Amino acid sequence: MNQRLIVSSALASVLALGLAGQAVAQTKDKEKCFGIAKAGQNDCANLADTHTCAGQNKVDNDPGEWKYVAKGTCKDMKGMTEAEAMTKVKAKAKG
Repeated sequence: MNQRLIVSSALASVLALGLAGQAVAQTKDKEKCFGIAKAGQNDCANLADTHTCAGQNKVDNDPGEWKYVAKGTCKDMKGMTEAEAMTKVKAKAKG
């Protein structure tokens, strides 16, 4: 029984490392593009810190929301870098 647990744990670790490596490889060819995400289609936390998860943005094209896109395509989509988006978010907060 103990040997079965060790083998199962080792296999789970190998699978987890493989999935983590795959995720890193997938994001290596991508970049964050701000201001292009449709409502409910952002990839993670926003710049305003009002949420921390994917799919939680409420409006289309909020400058603080982002999605991963292929490297070099963000500007073509009328998106912004994180620095450009942060400037807009700070200006919006000041009102």
